[in-house]
Amino acid sequence: MTALASFAFVRHVDGLRQPFERDGERQGRPAYRRTDGQVWCVWAPDLGWHCVIGDGLVTAHPLNGEGDEPEPPATVWRSFKGDRSYLYDLVPPPDPAKSA
Repeated sequence: MTALASFAFVRHVDGLRQPFERDGERQGRPAYRRTDGQVWCVWAPDLGWHCVIGDGLVTAHPLNGEGDEPEPPATVWRSFKGDRSYLYDLVPPPDPAKSA
């Protein structure tokens, strides 16, 4: 299985898209960086898949606790920072083979 090259988090409340692109590996799994460079989506043995900002603060994780898949799960994620929290769908890019 080839790891996702990119995906987007799409916020439930307003449809805001936050695109991520693959950028190397961490802990033997693909790592993804938000295209503005401020947030990483990575896997760790103790946390599973999660998003983290530069200072190590975890800012999002899958809502249902999924976290040991080979790539970030395409499910609902919850972000949290300070007193704000949002729900996002992780949306993989369209499959070009299906649109042909």
